[in-house]
Amino acid sequence: MFKKMSKVVGLTILLIALALPAWGAEKYPDRPIDFICTWGVGGGADQMARTVGKLAEKFLGVAIPVSNVPGASGNTGMANLLSAKADGYTIATYIADTLGTIPGGTSRYKPADFEWIVRTQVAPSFLFVKTEGPYKNIQDLLKYAKENPGKLRVAATGFGTVDDITVRYLASKGHKMTTVPVPQPGERYASVLGGHSEVLYEQAGDIKQYLEAKQLRPVIIFAHKRHPAFPDLPCSVELGYDITLPQFRSIVTKKGVPADRVKILADSFKQAMETPEWKKFAEQQFLDPESYMGPDKFGAWINAEVETMRSFMKTFGMVK
Repeated sequence: MFKKMSKVVGLTILLIALALPAWGAEKYPDRPIDFICTWGVGGGADQMARTVGKLAEKFLGVAIPVSNVPGASGNTGMANLLSAKADGYTIATYIADTLGTIPGGTSRYKPADFEWIVRTQVAPSFLFVKTEGPYKNIQDLLKYAKENPGKLRVAATGFGTVDDITVRYLASKGHKMTTVPVPQPGERYASVLGGHSEVLYEQAGDIKQYLEAKQLRPVIIFAHKRHPAFPDLPCSVELGYDITLPQFRSIVTKKGVPADRVKILADSFKQAMETPEWKKFAEQQFLDPESYMGPDKFGAWINAEVETMRSFMKTFGMVK
């Protein structure tokens, strides 16, 4: 009798032990996820984070509050991310301008330090000028730049970014302009409107209000072909300028976040990007329809982009 009871008790203990992991497993997420926007309020990264974050809340079942931590071409916010726990409760924006600091040697991390969750946007970049200014087209602008080396000031996100690489590329073709770093989006746009800079390097969706108000207008798009929304605007490649570095924006987290949590995040943001609300936003931002990229391909794509940027930087003497 005692032996039979011992076996029953032993079996019961074994079943409880086997069931404990299921009972004790932590639900993820079970509290808000902090979303660090590594750029200032009102810019493209901020608009993306607040839009996709809000849409993803219903799929994740928790709030995703956005906090802006700008500075150092996005690297101040990245430092905050890297100092957080690798538990999936802190995520951040990551854009092409920040990626440029890796081959440029000004970042303190490498691509392998992150889990690349999802690429949300790919947007072509433009040069914009004041609508009432003296430059009616790209030919006017480049002619002045050639005749007055360095006098034209280009408001950009910072040194070593895709903005700066493009300005240096044009200089190598005989059109020298000066990069003026203005990290805060609103200040960058005001710089051109107020005459502190003559040219703005930006994405069209980020300044749509200024385009609709006819305060700014594009003179060139850096792309392989013209954009349907700007059919009369020449692209860089047709003019013989073989540079098309697009601005991408994405969401990352710290390396070491469990794979199942990265998948939950990636799947939720993918669902958010499939909603009518996001598709409308993407259209208004003039995004590439193929912007989405999941974690299965995103990391490899990032490594290739780093090498592309490194090649340009070596060509223009930005790195050795």
